[in-house]
Amino acid sequence: MTIQTTTHLNFRGDARQALEFYQSVFGGHAVINTYADFGMPADIPGSDKVVFGLVAAENGFQIMGYDIPGQTDGGIAGGGSTRRENNTTITDQALFVSIGSDTLDELQSYWNALSADATIIEPLAASAWSAGFGMLTDRFGVTWSINVTTA
Repeated sequence: MTIQTTTHLNFRGDARQALEFYQSVFGGHAVINTYADFGMPADIPGSDKVVFGLVAAENGFQIMGYDIPGQTDGGIAGGGSTRRENNTTITDQALFVSIGSDTLDELQSYWNALSADATIIEPLAASAWSAGFGMLTDRFGVTWSINVTTA
């Protein structure tokens, strides 16, 4: 038996933009269905928002997202922030999305793409436990922890 977990992010009105961005970073395909696609009358505000969204790439990356009904402020629900202070990560965010790869080269391309309009918490560089580790909060408020997974 196998089991797979997929991060499901809840957005405040910009799930489509986030999912399209993640597809541009990680590749693969996107499935984006709106509330109207599932029967909400098109003349109701919010019917164009995402009720089911998925990005799945051949490299194993997979993420889901949707828009919380009635929310239009943008960004991920729950908010919060993450920062480095005195060599410690300080956060009040409920979650990070973590990605790992065997090579720094592969992670560098994801890092470069995710970094656009992001807040860098810790630059991608060698660390005490990894040949490469970095942390950033992207333009949608999602914090990514990026790590080379081999010694």
